[in-house]
Amino acid sequence: RSSVYREIKRNRFADDELPYLNGYYGMVAQKAARDRRARRRKLIRFPELRKAVIAQMMEGWSPEQIAGRLQFEGRRPRVSDETIYTYVFGPDGQSAELARHLPSRRKKRQPRYARRPSGLVFPPDRSIHQRPDHVKIRETFGEWEGDLMIFERAQGNANIASLVERKTRFAVLFRNNERSTTHLMNRLMTVMEPLPQPARRSITFDRGIEFRNWRKLEPGIGTEVWFCDPQAPWQKGSVENLNKRARRYLPRDTPVAALSNRNMRAICDRLNGTPRKCLGWRTPTEAFREEMMKLR
Repeated sequence: RSSVYREIKRNRFADDELPYLNGYYGMVAQKAARDRRARRRKLIRFPELRKAVIAQMMEGWSPEQIAGRLQFEGRRPRVSDETIYTYVFGPDGQSAELARHLPSRRKKRQPRYARRPSGLVFPPDRSIHQRPDHVKIRETFGEWEGDLMIFERAQGNANIASLVERKTRFAVLFRNNERSTTHLMNRLMTVMEPLPQPARRSITFDRGIEFRNWRKLEPGIGTEVWFCDPQAPWQKGSVENLNKRARRYLPRDTPVAALSNRNMRAICDRLNGTPRKCLGWRTPTEAFREEMMKLR
């Protein structure tokens, strides 16, 4: 409310000769705001300074270099690099297509204080090519693969995370009500934590943005993380195969939000109770129990 009152007071139209026209008009207010803004901008108020800045931009100088040089030479008036950027991406600068002279040549400006990752989201040392060979040949128990099953847009952000243990093909499915990486990793740790440490040695993901908080897993539950190459989901073929089999019971039009924990357990039990040729016709449940018994 106070913002509206301040706007009316600042940009209200008043005419002593025609008092019946006094009031607030959107077009008049916009013009007044634009005029005030122009009075504050040095590159609009000082044509010679504007010409000099544009000439240096056309020579390939960045706004920071131009502002720094003006300060070094002690010239007056001087401008900051922020003032130059504001003019370049403003109406006058856009009409003159000044952005094409910037080093980045972006037509739209990125937020100044947008969050930037402190390092690589998926660093090279976490590549699947750095993964130990015993994981690749399914020699050790406790090496998992993970993925996210997405559904029709009508189902909202709800999704299902799928995990499969590489040696026993034991499957775990759990529901997520949102796709945020923080929520997914917290849920994953809650699901995996009851297992003994040797049963959750590592997880291999693809490079989806929902896995970008992977760094929480090692300090949280002691699980290492590996990532497939970009656009190479076949490198985690076990979980891709699991997703294909799970789609029999979870087609893309499934109302995920309506699925209960009992529903999810029933689907997992069916998947894990099916004999597998790769296990010598044992079920994943039987193979998983055998491996768990060895850990005792």
